Amino acid sequence: MLVFGIAFGYVEAAVVMYLRAALGTAAVPLFPLLPATGGVGSLVGIEVGREAATLVMLGALGWAVGRRGLERLAWTAVVFGTWDLAYYAWLWVFSGWPPSLGTWDVLFLVPLPWVAPVWAPALVSIALVTVGLMAARRFDQGAVARPRGWQVAAGVGGGLLVVASFMADAGTVLAGGVPRDFPWPIFLAGMLLAGTGAVATLRGRPAMQR
Repeated sequence: MLVFGIAFGYVEAAVVMYLRAALGTAAVPLFPLLPATGGVGSLVGIEVGREAATLVMLGALGWAVGRRGLERLAWTAVVFGTWDLAYYAWLWVFSGWPPSLGTWDVLFLVPLPWVAPVWAPALVSIALVTVGLMAARRFDQGAVARPRGWQVAAGVGGGLLVVASFMADAGTVLAGGVPRDFPWPIFLAGMLLAGTGAVATLRGRPAMQR
């Protein structure tokens, strides 16, 4: 799964390099975003479809490798986080971008643009890989986790806070501006809340398969 994530990250970074070269935007700053008109507008729709297809591929792999619901989710988290980290690593190898972890990037486009400094999605990906591998190891040993209601609520609520922090500057970006202030307290609160729920689930005493 780790090897697949690294290889998929290479493919993703290579596609970005090809597109920027073909569109003549290799030396153009990422922000402000180009207006979605004409040919660029049609590419936005294709990009949204590509994002959805990527998530389907990663989720399908996690489903194929895992044997039950939470184990499949754990492996999906592992391959997603590995792919995302590898993507930034390969981009840096190919082009020197991002020049620093504080560089802003567009993460997703649906339902609004998700923007954040690179360190934020990288931190999310590190957490996904770490927790995913820990969970997958327990499942491989025969454990069956049964998270409590508050643990599920913490995970979902924390995830929503993280997403909200990514979309906080969507209005500025859509108006042609350059994002400057990342709401890191909201982001870190979401990470802490989701992490608390995940760790509590893993540290519990899960039932063992017969």
